[in-house]
Amino acid sequence: MNYQNDLAFARQQDEQDPLKDFRSRFLIPKHNGEDVVYLCGNSLGLQPASAQQYLADQLDTWKNLAVEGWFQGDDPWLDYHKSIAGSIARIVGAQENEVAVMNSLTVNLHLLMVSFYKPDNKRFKIIMEGGAFPSDQYAMESQVKFHGLDPKDAIIEIFPREGEVTLRTEDIIQTIDQHKNELALVLFGGINYYTGQFFDLKAITDAAHAAGAYAGFDLAHAAGNVPVQLHNWGADFACWCSYKYMNSGPGGISGIFVHEKHFTGKELNRFAGWWGYRRDKQFLMAPGFDPEIGAAGWQVSTSPILLLALFKASMAIFDDADGLDTLREKSVRLTGYLEFLIREINQEQGEEVYRIITPADPATRGCQLSVVCKRNARGIFNYLAQNGVIGDWREPDVIRLSPVPLYNTFEDVYKTAGLIADALKAV
Repeated sequence: MNYQNDLAFARQQDEQDPLKDFRSRFLIPKHNGEDVVYLCGNSLGLQPASAQQYLADQLDTWKNLAVEGWFQGDDPWLDYHKSIAGSIARIVGAQENEVAVMNSLTVNLHLLMVSFYKPDNKRFKIIMEGGAFPSDQYAMESQVKFHGLDPKDAIIEIFPREGEVTLRTEDIIQTIDQHKNELALVLFGGINYYTGQFFDLKAITDAAHAAGAYAGFDLAHAAGNVPVQLHNWGADFACWCSYKYMNSGPGGISGIFVHEKHFTGKELNRFAGWWGYRRDKQFLMAPGFDPEIGAAGWQVSTSPILLLALFKASMAIFDDADGLDTLREKSVRLTGYLEFLIREINQEQGEEVYRIITPADPATRGCQLSVVCKRNARGIFNYLAQNGVIGDWREPDVIRLSPVPLYNTFEDVYKTAGLIADALKAV
């Protein structure tokens, strides 16, 4: 696409945007009476304008029906979680029975590792990305220790080559092959939270399976952001949060994927609860756990209806946007425009004042750009915030900016770039 550093160009792109009307379906915070430029969907998505009504509907059901709300009303609570499963399945490239909406991200990661990390004397190692989000690191460490192993021996972190910021797929594959005789699990993020790199999940899955190991993914920064095909790629399991790109609210409910090939696997351990019991006999209250077929059989606790209602409000918007294809097409153009404008600033400065560490290839990133500021980084971040641009700060000198296609505009991006340029003089 031939970008132009011009407000008229940005406005023309917004006018031609097939998703332009979706912005009005979100509540945008204000700064000095004007909409902020919100580029922090990688941390917390905006509130759908319909969220309050979805929540109020379930509060009314609770008020009017009390416990009978589980079985009566327009959306009986007993199967309320199922009403979101189809939307989620389309977003993560799964069959509907391969996903379940439940718990929070790291809780789900632990529950899935009960099933898919089963170390023995021969196979006990886990391969993961170096610099993964701390929750993943802590989860791996605690799981390894739970099995009586030393994390220094059992966990292999893959870091970029010296002088590089992102990982090469060939290095990931080579490391998997190098440890294939001792490998139990490969656990990667879909997108690295710090650099914004989108990993080749199919290649990682294929390599893990060739090594005789399971492949699982934390899709916290990928679900709702980039297209994934968990079923077709053959991933064994995955989990994600929903409060970033899927706008379910702070601490919103999470979800899991378990490939159908594992539905009848008697060799898999799991921590069981009544909510995961087979639905047709659930109320017989019989002893002995007999799981529901599908990812639902990994559920443990009763669905939190109010959290599900908030999530359902956002899923309705995704459904109306007709999947991720149109969103992805705009995301590539929108993020590309931000990249173009930042490179224009560097060109005007005669040096790389702002270094983008996110991969340049759109196929290996989502909508996030991580930008290293070489001059007064914190001051520049504060200047953006003082002028109505909400991004995300990461020590020591990185600003993460994420133009989300559902509610961000080309004019948002143009305004942000102007402020990034102005900040060099102002701070």
